[in-house]
Parts: sequence; structure tokens; C-alpha cells
Amino acid sequence: MCLGIPGEIVDLHAGRDDLATVDVAGVRRAVNIGLLDKDEVRVGDWVLIHVGFALSKIDEAEAAATLEMLNGLGEAYTDELRALAESDIT
Repeated sequence: MCLGIPGEIVDLHAGRDDLATVDVAGVRRAVNIGLLDKDEVRVGDWVLIHVGFALSKIDEAEAAATLEMLNGLGEAYTDELRALAESDIT
């Protein structure tokens, strides 16, 4: 199963307008933010991530509700977090 998971932008990569470091449940990874409007992406923003790409910005309330729902999925969410932890797009 493939999931879109919310993450919080914690760093924008200098010299790479298309990359940001995102925190997802304590896992920090670089994700591609090239699909988003660069002028609207800031540290502290929440984004919906799928296969290493931020697909859209979401607000913190939507992120919290989605994370709560994903935690209820159990193994599928755990598998997605494990895959994120093992990935590296830099």
C-alpha cells in the first residue's frame, strides 16, 4: 500500500530550491518540494509526501488528523515510516 503522509518542513536546502528536510514522526529526510510554489514554502509548513515528493501544503490541523488516522492503520503506516527512514534522495 502506498500512502501520502504528512511531514513538517524543518529546513530548506541552500542552493537546492527543490529540496527540503522534512520531519515525519521523528524521521527526518530530504524530500523534493519542486511540485510546490517555492515562494510559499517555509520552515514550519506541513506538506503531504508521497514517494519522496511533497504533493501539497496542508495545515497543521489536517496534518494532525491525518497522522492520527495513519497511526490507526498499524502495519501499513509502520512500513511506510520504515521505507522513509531507509530512503535518501540527496
